[in-house]
Amino acid sequence: MSETSLKSQTAFIVMDIQRAALSYTGEDPAFLKRLSNALASARKAGIRVIHVTVRFRAGYPEISPHNRLFSRSLAAGFLPSTDLDIHPAVAPQPGEVIVTKLRASAFSGSDLEIILRSQAISHLVLCGIATSGVVLSTLLEAADKDYELTVLSDCCADAEEDVQRVLMTNIFLRYAEVITAEIWDNQMSEGDY
Repeated sequence: MSETSLKSQTAFIVMDIQRAALSYTGEDPAFLKRLSNALASARKAGIRVIHVTVRFRAGYPEISPHNRLFSRSLAAGFLPSTDLDIHPAVAPQPGEVIVTKLRASAFSGSDLEIILRSQAISHLVLCGIATSGVVLSTLLEAADKDYELTVLSDCCADAEEDVQRVLMTNIFLRYAEVITAEIWDNQMSEGDY
């Protein structure tokens, strides 16, 4: 397959890099810099970039009291609309798609799959916060949908270091290529991915 074809079939998915998510993982400048650089490499290589955010209507009618993750976040005050803005370090550029989801997976309650299928995307590069939330949920659903997957390990973050380590070194390797942002950047500059 030609390099151009592979690039046109790849999407760089930036998930939940919103102030609410950054607040519980710590707004680590090194993390944001790595992610920003990886995003710049994708853009420079001509890879489609898709931003995924979680957002709800006023009054939060989409949040069931049975959904532990979101009902607890709501009760703790983590979901005001200003906390759901995409961080400026990875802000979308004109023409980049922003997908709004309603649950942990980027596919759940969103039009992500329609966009991917419409653009003949078969390879997803995943990064985001939290590793045990949106990244894990999206990875498993994408694997079940037969997407080729790459996870940028140091462009994902979780509040619990042990969970991050286990997911990256054990679970994710069953479904995806797991690489660092530096390896991704090298692959992009060499056209070898």
